[in-house]
Amino acid sequence: MGRKLLVWLHVVSSTGWMCMALALFVVVDHALSAPGRRPVFEVATLLDVQVLQFMGTTSAFSGLMLSGLTAWGYFRHWWVVAKFAITVSQLYAGIFVLSPNLHPDGSPLLLRVGSLLMASALACQVWLSVAKPFPRTPWAGRTKPRTAPPWAFALCLAVPAFDYALGQALLGVPLPALSLLVAAGYPVVRAARTEARDAVPR
Repeated sequence: MGRKLLVWLHVVSSTGWMCMALALFVVVDHALSAPGRRPVFEVATLLDVQVLQFMGTTSAFSGLMLSGLTAWGYFRHWWVVAKFAITVSQLYAGIFVLSPNLHPDGSPLLLRVGSLLMASALACQVWLSVAKPFPRTPWAGRTKPRTAPPWAFALCLAVPAFDYALGQALLGVPLPALSLLVAAGYPVVRAARTEARDAVPR
């Protein structure tokens, strides 16, 4: 059940991320042509900070953990690697390119193209998840990784909720602090456990 719920969280957050990117494009496009643009940009910023960023980080976290906790792994399949590359690019572009331009003096081209490309990239990720194209990578190995126990999936479900509550309490905005720690630390733990398991004589 925990694994199914984590998949559900990944699907919901990914869909929310894509819908918010489309909504941001519509709001920004209207703001750039409206006479009184500042209130509209305030709405765009609110969508970006309070919803889109949280959906993006939750989608990235749940996707990474589904890869790490299951036999899919991080680098065994090209479609997983492609999703990882797209996700990192989107997060980078959203944080360092799109968000800083969400004001009346921001670049119209970056605002329009950036939000539309983000939604399109998410649609591409949905296709990758469904079609699972391409063969395995050269690093797949012969041994299929084990799936983590149910409690590990259940713990991952609590991480985004904790981040949201912590961020709202401290800064008034969602803060992906624990998500970042878990997503960065788990691959090290997984690699160590795999190495220890393979070292046991059989």
